[in-house]
Amino acid sequence: MPADSPRSTIPESDVEISAVRSQGAGGQNVNKVSSAIHLRFNIRNSSLADDHKARLLALADQRITRDGVLVIKAQTHRSQDMNRAEAFGRLQELVDSVATPPRLRRPTQPTRASMRRRLEGKKLRSQVKVLRGPVGE
Repeated sequence: MPADSPRSTIPESDVEISAVRSQGAGGQNVNKVSSAIHLRFNIRNSSLADDHKARLLALADQRITRDGVLVIKAQTHRSQDMNRAEAFGRLQELVDSVATPPRLRRPTQPTRASMRRRLEGKKLRSQVKVLRGPVGE
């Protein structure tokens, strides 16, 4: 992340974290993954800036529901604290990615050198076609 980009911190009060039991094959609860975490972040009711909320809601992300709730699941670590830190870190990365608006690239004119190279390439291709002769002989 560039040093000059603004980093908006997410207050703990905006985030709802719940411990869940993971389900294995066949629907049974799996004890060894009992430290799984679901982090729920309501984008519309958060204390983020309005432009950040709009960019978050505009993301094409499966984790964002229609009512503007972002759900991040973490169950890779063995302890709940580590899973909580992992989920919160992923949320922070997502918010940081929308904190800086994308830079619009202005349309540029082709340079004279690139136009000349393009025309030379076209001339060479046409000369090669002439040397080959008519098609079908």
